[in-house]
Amino acid sequence: MKDLIKSIRLFANMNQEQFADCLGTTVLSVNRWENGKTEPNKMAQKQLYQFCKNNSIDLAKIIIDSKACENTDNKLILYHGSKSGIVGDIAPISRSQCDFGKGFYMGTSALQPLTLICAEDKPKFYTVELDLSGLKVLNINMGLEWALLIAYYRKEMESAVGSKIYEKYANFANGYDIIIGYIANDRMYTELSRFFNRTLTDTVLIHCLSALDLGKQYVAITEKACKQIKILKEESLSQLELAILRDMSVERRKEGISLTDEIEVKYRREGKFFDEILKGI
Repeated sequence: MKDLIKSIRLFANMNQEQFADCLGTTVLSVNRWENGKTEPNKMAQKQLYQFCKNNSIDLAKIIIDSKACENTDNKLILYHGSKSGIVGDIAPISRSQCDFGKGFYMGTSALQPLTLICAEDKPKFYTVELDLSGLKVLNINMGLEWALLIAYYRKEMESAVGSKIYEKYANFANGYDIIIGYIANDRMYTELSRFFNRTLTDTVLIHCLSALDLGKQYVAITEKACKQIKILKEESLSQLELAILRDMSVERRKEGISLTDEIEVKYRREGKFFDEILKGI
């Protein structure tokens, strides 16, 4: 929180006295906020939020940039969001119908974990270090195979049970410790469902995927992989940060809907439907 407040002030090109005047508070309060001795109360946080809106300050970018850390040697710096915090050892215990099944999910960018948990009351944000030494890694490239694997784990492929394509993806990740794949969001799940309901072609689906690129996620699907994850930092999010991230999520959702609608119109006559793909195997 202290770094966020200082970043806002510096972005506005103000000293502490000028900043305090704009917020209707004291220089002492601003100084204590920036030194981490106290945090602004709810009213002050609302004033900070309004100040940023009035001055066109991209708070979401400031928050995301403030969480970023650099990779070191063979160890990757990744990010994880939790609704209420990690209790006990890290384990592959997420819901089975996540993108790549049960696992411990980590993003290469702070963006996705932050937007995933911003609707919660008391979420926790984690910076973690992953050591890939000795782990077997499955890297899924952007494309139809990515979409079909997610569709399998999301139970969108149940109509194809017993087929070769179903068996392929049911066994696709066997023997691996880590899956690396692109992140899907709610809009992408909508497009996947439409693909499997035969109202969207594979060409449209892949173009939507490319347009909505949210970065990659690393998923530890075995206990062995989870033991090689080290928590570097655990952070609570302030009400100000949560409000900012919620607003950003709403805007990104609107942009995603508009973008995919354009893509569907442009490529609607290209590609194959899911039942046509099944017949070709």
